[in-house]
Amino acid sequence: MGKIARPLIVVGLWMLIVMQGKVSPAHIERTTNDYGQARTVYIVHMDQSPTDGVSTPEAALSRYTQLLQTLKPASTLDSKSESAILPLHVYSSVCHGFSAHLTSEEAEALKHVNGVLAVYPDTMVPLLTTRTPEFLGLTTSLRNLWLDGDLKEDVIIGMIDTGVWPESESFSDEGLGPVPARWKGICESGEDFNATHCNNKMIGARYYFFGMEKHMSSVAPSKKPGKGVILSPRDDDGHGTHTASTAAGSMVPNANLFGSANGTARGMAPKARIAMYKVCWQFTNGEMCLMSDILKAIDDSVADGVDIISMSLGGYALPYTKDMLSIGTFGAMNKGVFVSCAAGNNGPNLQTVTNVSPWMMTVAAGTVDRAFPANLELGNGKIIPGQSMYQLKDGVADNAVQLITGADAALNDTSKATLCLSGSLDPSLAKGRIVVCARGTNGRIEKGAEVLAAGGAGMVLYNTDVWGEDTVADPHFLPATHVGPKAGVALLAYMSGTPNPVGKFQFLGTQLGVTPAPAVAIFSSRGPNSVTPEVLKPDISAPGVNILAAWSPNLSITRVRSDPRFVDFNIISGTSMATPHITGLAALLKAAHPDWSPAAIKSAMMTTASRIDNTGGKMVDSATMAEATPFEYGAGQVQPEKALDPGLVYDMGPQDYVDFLCAVNVTGEDLKLFTSYNKKLSCPKKSVGVENLNYPSFSAVFKERPSRSHISMKMKRTLTNVGSAKSTYSSQVIAPSDVKITITPSVLKFHTKNQKKKFTVKVKTVNTPDSSLTNTTVTSFAYLVWTNGVHVVQSPIAISLHK
Repeated sequence: MGKIARPLIVVGLWMLIVMQGKVSPAHIERTTNDYGQARTVYIVHMDQSPTDGVSTPEAALSRYTQLLQTLKPASTLDSKSESAILPLHVYSSVCHGFSAHLTSEEAEALKHVNGVLAVYPDTMVPLLTTRTPEFLGLTTSLRNLWLDGDLKEDVIIGMIDTGVWPESESFSDEGLGPVPARWKGICESGEDFNATHCNNKMIGARYYFFGMEKHMSSVAPSKKPGKGVILSPRDDDGHGTHTASTAAGSMVPNANLFGSANGTARGMAPKARIAMYKVCWQFTNGEMCLMSDILKAIDDSVADGVDIISMSLGGYALPYTKDMLSIGTFGAMNKGVFVSCAAGNNGPNLQTVTNVSPWMMTVAAGTVDRAFPANLELGNGKIIPGQSMYQLKDGVADNAVQLITGADAALNDTSKATLCLSGSLDPSLAKGRIVVCARGTNGRIEKGAEVLAAGGAGMVLYNTDVWGEDTVADPHFLPATHVGPKAGVALLAYMSGTPNPVGKFQFLGTQLGVTPAPAVAIFSSRGPNSVTPEVLKPDISAPGVNILAAWSPNLSITRVRSDPRFVDFNIISGTSMATPHITGLAALLKAAHPDWSPAAIKSAMMTTASRIDNTGGKMVDSATMAEATPFEYGAGQVQPEKALDPGLVYDMGPQDYVDFLCAVNVTGEDLKLFTSYNKKLSCPKKSVGVENLNYPSFSAVFKERPSRSHISMKMKRTLTNVGSAKSTYSSQVIAPSDVKITITPSVLKFHTKNQKKKFTVKVKTVNTPDSSLTNTTVTSFAYLVWTNGVHVVQSPIAISLHK
């Protein structure tokens, strides 16, 4: 069926005011249409040609409004009618299109309209929820990123998150100069927030609720925003304040949580400017972020003039043409904006990594060398090691207390009581005792709340094998500790073999220099990339466990309403916390190297990352304590000081990414989703091959097992010299015995700065009956190293043979 051309008209000024966020359009739209059909929010992607006349957001709004009016019966074409359909958001910076509240029939009709590229239903996206600058090597030495990066204060970070608590000391603008003249953003007023809450540090703030409001009225009209939700850029969740201060918080002395982790809190780029774009909201069933709102935030942030975008959110990995984050961030990259995104919190399962587009920096989470020991001393004198943010003032409990398992304290269902689920414990059995609970099903802090409600004196939370040795220091409601599976087995063995098992807590404050660190966090999502396995994901690892940063003081430390503990700083974990570390470091690199592209910044961090922990051994997976792999940490743990001077970079521009999209069969109308605003971008006459994307890591994927014993693949790359003008780099390969890797040429000689040199990596499998590569989808890992004696440029290589 052909597409139908539609006429254009200009709408009134009142509608422009509505669409710029000053007045909600809720009063002029219904949850159903005139025939009672249900509506939901859709994102509509539009093409743009030079003759469209859609050169400004206002012109785009005019076009899209008239387009929507043609979907209505003639009797309701008046734009002021209660039945009028209006755009909720208009996208004009990173893509072209709009979002609207439509019926399925209206959405289907739009698909056949001339100029419409795609129509997708809106989706929910979850959040992926001190010491770390020093742990990463950011010191106060003469030549370091804090000094080099601070030579310019004009780098602007756009945080797309839950908002900000502007009064936090972390957002003080003391010592900062005027707002950069190129900044075009606003400080949007709303509930308990106005223009005076922005300053020379927090230079902009916006909030987005149109899409969420319509979505909730459609799919869950009975669900309302949670108590305390603030319709403004103010943070009512804590997450956005935490991530923003991690990325670029000003220095705050004596920051701590209940006296633990005491020190000077500061972000990775303490002099960078911050703009907050609030897209996530607290509802009765948790935080929710709507994709149409997120896409508008990306669109606005690029138009406002940010240099870096940070998003600690993400859902499941999707094909690029159906992933609004991929489309939006491609547009940001095209404008020279670096984008860092969380890898996800669905580890330790494989193939769970999200935000996998190659133009995004996908960040995994690692541990740091700081812990909060909370041990349990048993009646036989044995010490069960654990962690907790609950710390007694005196450190050690006075008396030993009787221990009881959750199952033995069951009210009715022992399986539920084993996990200490809500209402599962019998107060007559738990009262005055330390209850031992298994991890899983409900939240860790919720388990402690159940023990406390049953009159328990304390809790020991133990991991089963599935959780590995990874433990978390939580701010429990009562004396408690979290122990690993080995400690859990020892504790349960003592309890089952002792007539009157007892124990007492030892809270030991803050411990530094913990080994091994970093290790891959158990929750951090793993590769391989489920969309394009030829692109190795995640990209890099950064600190994401027990991170101290600023917090919203109107929210309890646990986000539980009955919790009376309110703080200015909080310690939380997640790839959400790892991402802003990379965001801030990208800002420092942008300040030190303003001419670097987003790809060059990414390459500098990846090729200088480390796979070595603080024991001198290789990084381990905290789920198994076995050696970790690039599917878990990407290129390794970021090293900021080395990233400042990487020697060589794998650089790319928008056309390189278009070549990649074409190689994965994103062509024709689908390609316009990414290129509608840049007609210079198009598929090459000859495919470059997905394996030849100039990425800083390698992934050789053999999708079918051939009959011959040897199979091979070539991958082409180009290196750019950003170091000394004259330098010679030699290649080294570290590979397992069942893989042979050849680099051609093996030596690269550079004569000028910014000179480019090409090379080829040939991967050949040497299969034997016992080789791992002859089995089902098993991956081996190798490493390519280029060095000139001063710089070390490393890249991981994954070699996978699929059935």
